[in-house]
Amino acid sequence: MNYCFNPHCNQPANPEGVNCCLNCGANLLLKERYRSIKLLGQGGFGRTFLAVDEDKPSKPFCVIKQFYTQSSGKNTLQKAIQLFNQEAIRLDELGSHPQIPELLAYCTHEDRQYLVQEFINGLNLAQELVQNGAFTEDKIRQLLIDLLPVLQFCHHHQVIHRDIKPENIIRRTIDNKLVIVDFGAAKLNVGETRNHTGTSIGTPEYVAPEQMRGKAIFASDIYGLGVTCINLLTRRSPFDCYHSHEATWIWRKFLKTPITDDLGQIIDKMTATIPSQRYQSVADVIEDLKIQSS
Repeated sequence: MNYCFNPHCNQPANPEGVNCCLNCGANLLLKERYRSIKLLGQGGFGRTFLAVDEDKPSKPFCVIKQFYTQSSGKNTLQKAIQLFNQEAIRLDELGSHPQIPELLAYCTHEDRQYLVQEFINGLNLAQELVQNGAFTEDKIRQLLIDLLPVLQFCHHHQVIHRDIKPENIIRRTIDNKLVIVDFGAAKLNVGETRNHTGTSIGTPEYVAPEQMRGKAIFASDIYGLGVTCINLLTRRSPFDCYHSHEATWIWRKFLKTPITDDLGQIIDKMTATIPSQRYQSVADVIEDLKIQSS
């Protein structure tokens, strides 16, 4: 099937073998090579498609993100465009890492912006949690061993992801490696931006307190990964695992199988609400994990 890129097309499904939408006449090929075959999702600022790259003999799958907004507010539109452009820049910088999707193309097509990236085949960790149940301690340790170097790579390039959560971590089928996706909220941590309050971005359940105030730091990603561990261990919303009146995490009470104090202390330090009490760098978390393993 061919799926029309025109967001206003009321019959977007087209049969194979056509290059223009039979309903609205829009071109069905992006950059004369990427053909959309399925709508994966849509939100306030765009849509995501599963596509194939017809320029290669194997016709591999890829993912196309289309930017468009129905908002009429100038500030909202400008912010959305900024975030979309930002994602392309971040992916271009970071896509050399094998656990970050590669940016394949970034272009404008019929007055709409598009980002084409590598398709990661596999379940995200939220889907894996539903399918297989709560993670064991060994599985959480392996998750940290697998993902912390990826975060370290991002931070080395001065990029803060700002939306680390189970839905944005995919276990790649071909090699079982974890891949961090969706850099739409990522921010470059350089120059004067370090001292300015920005926009609060991210998923509330996983966002560090300082990020909610628009002041994301590298440790904000560590917080998000720690809260992800809590969700995967407990199968509960992070909101359920935090006692707001006492300002303390209560996630251990939801564990079906207790974990060792050592790992619990690492997760507690990753999710400290006061930034200065949290791990300041990914390297520090890795070091503590190594000490436990030795």
